[in-house]
Formats: sequence, structure tokens, C-alpha cells
Amino acid sequence: MALIGSVAAWAVTRPGVITDADLDGLSGDPIAGAAVFWAAGCASCHAATGATGDARLTLSGGQRFVSDYGVFVAPNISMHPQHGIGGWSVAQFVSALQMGTSPAGHHYYPAFPYTAYRLAERQDLVDLWAYWQGLPASDMPSQPHELGFPYSIRRAVGVWNLRYLRDDFTITADLSAEATRGRYLVEALAHCAECHTPRDALGGLDRAAWMAGAPNPSGSGTIPPLTPDKLTWSQAEIAAYLNDGFTPDFDSAGGSMVSVIANMAMLSDADRLAIAAYLKALPAP
Repeated sequence: MALIGSVAAWAVTRPGVITDADLDGLSGDPIAGAAVFWAAGCASCHAATGATGDARLTLSGGQRFVSDYGVFVAPNISMHPQHGIGGWSVAQFVSALQMGTSPAGHHYYPAFPYTAYRLAERQDLVDLWAYWQGLPASDMPSQPHELGFPYSIRRAVGVWNLRYLRDDFTITADLSAEATRGRYLVEALAHCAECHTPRDALGGLDRAAWMAGAPNPSGSGTIPPLTPDKLTWSQAEIAAYLNDGFTPDFDSAGGSMVSVIANMAMLSDADRLAIAAYLKALPAP
């Protein structure tokens, strides 16, 4: 029985993959992919620490993210064929984004927000891959994560995925077309909840306190809530902040939000307003 249980556990925790057949009929548009790139915040984690301007397009990795489980180090995901992901196929790229699975068939850790990207339209991800082809390559080797036992056991992520890898949006109330677009941007691409929602004992997002603020993983301070009872700015004021980083009372964005604002500023006015509409429609926790 123990052997049967072990085999069953191995089977249900195996990494999932997306095949070429799953993407049949989809072709990528790099212009559309550029908007997905900025909405998804790829440069915020994978550009070199302190990179600005065009340097943010070189996704050489190396940024360190402190957590309760150890230190995660962003890998090189530039177009370098050896040190980056230049040798990947589009199916391997989408498998990473939506299944958290590497081309070698290993689980990625959920510090990589594949749980959010899982909700993205595959056409958007194919467009993103088309845009990726034009990004610069870096020969910077990726550095290993610094995780102790048992968090160093990647196969255990398969158990975590059984509980937290979902296919539904958190906010399911009737929304306007604008707020529905905002939900897609916030919950799927921009993965705002990864920072602005508290986590439970196993590190999953506490959906009952969606966007209600959270402790800073670095151990210093807190991430502010974005629910309307706390974020009382108007829709126009939120959209303006996402464009230039200035609050209605003339303060400015700081910390990791500086990079987020740099991403959001690349979106259309309509998309920033859609994000704001979604935030104004959030229920109080």
C-alpha cells in the first residue's frame, strides 16, 4: 500500500505541460506582445538591480527576493540560448508561465507568479513570446536560490499546486466591461495580489483578504491595501498615479512601486483607467 501511495503521490504532483497542439492556430504579434510585457511586469523582477530605461529590456536576472522560505534569485530569462531562454519553444514558454514547469520538466517555485499568469489568454502569451524574440541577450549565468530543507525539494511544489493553482478569477461579482478588463490586467497579468494580499501558513494568497495589504516579505514595513475602504482616491487619481507615480497629495511612489509605475506608464490610458475601475469595484475585506 505504501508503494501504491507513493506512486499515486508522484503522479498527482508531476509538473504539467502545454504542448504545441494546445497552441495550434495561434500566431504571435510582437506589437501586441509589447503591451503584455509591460502589463506583466517582467522587467521588474528580471532586469538587473537598478536598471532603468532601455536597460530594463535586458532580462539578465540576479535580483534577490527575501522570503520566509529563503532567498529567491531571479534567473536570466533573456534571449541568450545557453544562459537565458533563447533556445525555448513557444510551448515551453507558455508551460512555464501557466503551469510553472521548466523545459526540463521541473516545478518552478511560486515566487514566479505562474498562478496569476495561468489566467492569461494564451493568445496574449504567444504575442508576448513574439515580442520576446526581439529582446537583447545576456550571458550572465543564473544564480541558484538559497533555500533550506524542506523548501529545497522542488517536487513538493506539486503538492502546493494542487491546493493553489486555480483557473478562476477571485472577484466574480458582476463588473462593468471596463472593470472586467481591469480584473484581467490586475489578477492575471500584473499579478498585483502577489504583493498586496496576505498569505496563509502555506504561502498561498488569502483570497478572503484579497488586496487588503500584507507584510513586506523583506520584513520591513507593510504593503498597503488597495480596497476602496482604504484606497479612497478617485478612479482618475488612481489612473494618474499609475502613469506618473504622483499621489493626489503630491507624494511620489517609492520602493518596488517605482518599477511598477515604469511598467504601468507604458500601458494605454484606457488600461490604466480599467485597472482603477477594478480597484474601485473591490469588496471590502
